[in-house]
Amino acid sequence: MIDEGVVKYRCHWIHAEPVATENIADLMDWRDRLHSWGLIGVYENGIGFGNISIRLGTSCQFIISGTQTAHLPSLGSESYCTVTEFNLEQNFLGCRGPVQASSESLTHAALYFHREDVGAIVHVHNPQLWQQLLFNIPTTRKDIPYGTPGMALEMFRLFEEENLADRKILAMAGHEDGIICFGSNLDEAGKILLNEVQTR
Repeated sequence: MIDEGVVKYRCHWIHAEPVATENIADLMDWRDRLHSWGLIGVYENGIGFGNISIRLGTSCQFIISGTQTAHLPSLGSESYCTVTEFNLEQNFLGCRGPVQASSESLTHAALYFHREDVGAIVHVHNPQLWQQLLFNIPTTRKDIPYGTPGMALEMFRLFEEENLADRKILAMAGHEDGIICFGSNLDEAGKILLNEVQTR
C-alpha cells in the first residue's frame, strides 16, 4: 500500500476559528454517514482514509475535512478547514482553520479548478468496490501516487480522455482502495457512490 495518510504538499496553514456549524451541516452529516458505512475510517495499522469537501460559492476555495480525522466517528466543525489558495504545479496549498487540510486536498483542488459545475467531492476507500470498478470506470494511472501534483493532473486527463464528466466517479489505481465521486452538491456525489455500492 502506498504511503497513505501523509500530507505531501507544501502547506501554509493559518490557525483560525472553525467555520460556523450551520454553514457545513450537510457536509458534516454526509461525512459521518460515510464513516458509519466504513467508507471513511482507519486501517488496522492506524492509517486513516477518506475525506469530503464542498466548494465555497463560485470560487475555487473549498471546505474539506482535516488531516488525521478519519478515525473519528463524528466530526464537529473544529475538524474542517478552508482551502484558500493552491498551486498544482508547485505542489502548494494554503488553508485556514483549526486543523490542516486533508492529504488529498490537491486532488480536490484540481477538480474544483477544472470544472465549475463540481460543487462537492467525496473520496472513500472500499476494497471490494475498488477492485470491481478498477479500469471499468475512469481510472488514474497506477504509477501516480495520491496527494501529488501528478494525481491532480490526472484529473484533467480523465476529463479529456475518458468519460469522467458523465460518470462523475473514478478509481485510483495508484492509491489502493481509493474511489472519488463528485457532483454539483453532496447529495448528487453521495448518490452516485451509493448507487455503485448497491449495484455491485
